[in-house]
Amino acid sequence: MGIPTPDEENALHARILQKESVAHSEAFEVLMDPIIAAVTRARRCAYEEARDAAIDAVIDYLEAPERFDPQRGRLLAYLTQSAKNRVTDWQRSTFRRVLREEKFGCLFELLGMPPKDSLENALEARRIVERIEKSNLGVVDRAFLELMLLGERSTQRFGEVLGLGPLPAVDIQREVKRNRDRITKWLERFGREVIGVKS
Repeated sequence: MGIPTPDEENALHARILQKESVAHSEAFEVLMDPIIAAVTRARRCAYEEARDAAIDAVIDYLEAPERFDPQRGRLLAYLTQSAKNRVTDWQRSTFRRVLREEKFGCLFELLGMPPKDSLENALEARRIVERIEKSNLGVVDRAFLELMLLGERSTQRFGEVLGLGPLPAVDIQREVKRNRDRITKWLERFGREVIGVKS
């Protein structure tokens, strides 16, 4: 199904405000595919993650449609932004969770910092994550780094995060290696900054 026109969106929104039950199912039929496509493209995330974010965004909208103001923009743009924000939040919280679970030895190793006892390690990891989140590292690069910290070995999984799609395996391997090397170098520079600030 194609992208609805502004008039179609406004008519659907009016019907949802009138609490037409059929309009709720139509919202899913009409809006889900364009939202998923836009989120997958913008956040370079897996289809399933974009789909889950789109479902949540549409459900939240249907529960409180009066929050959407048609004067401020299109319904599709409003829901797509909501879904994008969800994916970003999930990626950040997953990144934090990885470190909370103390799977951050790889991070300390890459930064060239000696591991300490677990409490100091946890506090140091929290500071490092906060600094990474304030850094210029983009959402896709953070998701890539998260896979590195989790010890992910699948080139295909890294390729999904990079949004490489159905490229030949050799091209995916080349791109994944290039990005792994780039992010490792970024981490090494970042590590020197962190150590420099601390000393």
